[in-house]
Amino acid sequence: MVSTAYAQTKPAGEFIFEVGSTSFPESHASTIVALKNGELMAAWFGGTKERNPDVAIWGSRRVNGKWTAPVELEREKNVPSWNPVLFHTLDGRLWLYYKVGPSPGEWSAGRKYSDDEGKTWSSDERLPAGLLGPIRAKPLVLEDGTIVSGTSFEAHETWAAWIERSTDGGKTWAKIGPIDISRELDKAEPPAADPPAGAPGWEADKGPRKFEGIIQPSVISLGGKHLRLYARSRSLASKIAVADSMDNGLTWTQARFIDVPNNNSGIDAVTLKDGRVVLIYNNTTVGRTPLNLAVSRDGEHFKMFATLEDTVGQYSYPALIQGPDGSLEMTYTWKRKTIKYVHLPLSAVPQP
Repeated sequence: MVSTAYAQTKPAGEFIFEVGSTSFPESHASTIVALKNGELMAAWFGGTKERNPDVAIWGSRRVNGKWTAPVELEREKNVPSWNPVLFHTLDGRLWLYYKVGPSPGEWSAGRKYSDDEGKTWSSDERLPAGLLGPIRAKPLVLEDGTIVSGTSFEAHETWAAWIERSTDGGKTWAKIGPIDISRELDKAEPPAADPPAGAPGWEADKGPRKFEGIIQPSVISLGGKHLRLYARSRSLASKIAVADSMDNGLTWTQARFIDVPNNNSGIDAVTLKDGRVVLIYNNTTVGRTPLNLAVSRDGEHFKMFATLEDTVGQYSYPALIQGPDGSLEMTYTWKRKTIKYVHLPLSAVPQP
C-alpha cells in the first residue's frame, strides 16, 4: 500500500457551481486546463443522469479568482455526451475532445477547437471510427508537438487500453496497442469482498470484478524518451496498472501493477517541472472515498501526502495539472452533484 509517512494535508477547495444551482442535477468526469492569460478552464458532462440523452458538455472559466456560470460547450440530439478533455497543442490551439453515444461500448469521438482560449469554438468534428481520442485523462504533448493520448475501449466483459499518437497536431493518428496485460493478471490475488448492495461506498456499476482489464490511461514523461501510463484496473489485484515506453510512445511494455490501490475508478497523474510525479487517486479498493494525493521521485514508489475528501460519498474521476506558477490545480466529481476545484501551492508537495 502507499506509504503515509508524511503528515496529511487537507487542502480547502471550492465548488465550481453550487449544488442545485444549474439545470443539470448530475455532473461527472471533469477536465482542467491552464489558459495563456493565467486563467483556468474546466469542463465536465452534466444532465439528469449519466447515459441519459440530455447529458451535455459544460464548461466554466476561473476569472479573477471566481468561476463563471457554466455554459454549454457541446450537445448532441437525443444521445449523451461524455468525458470531455481540454488541452493545448504546441501551436497554442485549445482543443476539446469528448465522446458521444448511448454507452461506452458505442462511443464515437468528437472534437472542436478554440483559437481564443475557449471564448468561441469551431463546429463539431467526428474522428474516424476506431479512434476515440483521450478517453478521460489529458494527453501528453511532447516538446516536438507529438501528442501521446491514452485511450481505451469497454466491450462486453472485456476492457483494453491503447495509445493514440499524432505527430501532426491531431490531423492523423497512429493507434498503438492494445497494452498487453495477460501475464501480469495471472499473478493477481482476489481483493477483499465488495460491500453488499446498498452499503456505504457500494456502487452498482463497479460491484464485484467479474473480468480483467485496464482503461483510462494517464500518460506522463519520466525524462528523455521514457513515458509511463497509469491505468484504472478492473483486476482482482485491486491496484493501479502501469506500462512504460522508452521511445516516446511508439512501443510499450507489458502492463504490471504497482503497490498503489485502485477501486476500479479514474485516476490522473502529472510530472512536475522538477521531475517529481504526483498522483491523484482513491486510496481504497472499495467505493470512491477517500480521494488522495501521493508523490514519487521515480514514478514507482508513492507516498501519500494529502486527503482531499474522506467522508461518505463519491469523490472520483479527478483531473490534475501543474499551473504556470508551479501550483497544482485539480478538479473532481463531488457526489455527482457538482465539480470541486482545489488549488495546492507547490510548497505543500513534500520532497520524497
